[in-house]
Amino acid sequence: MTAQEIRQVIIEALSAIAPEGDYDTLRGDRPLREQLDIDSFDFLNVVIRLHDKLGVDVPEVDYPKLATLDGATAYLASRLAAA
Repeated sequence: MTAQEIRQVIIEALSAIAPEGDYDTLRGDRPLREQLDIDSFDFLNVVIRLHDKLGVDVPEVDYPKLATLDGATAYLASRLAAA
């Protein structure tokens, strides 16, 4: 799976939780929670959706690695490559 495909899966998971988000202007280097105004429960639902779609287990200690779109893409790519 390419980084662009992973990024698209992340955006799909986010848009299911925060459909009002402006995904055309989403910056890869800024915290997703701030950009989309989602709380910790919403973020957990995004992690669950990513697990369901990609089959990647994300331990709670690694949640900060998913804070930005760029970070989440890189983290998930590395986990998928290791699988």
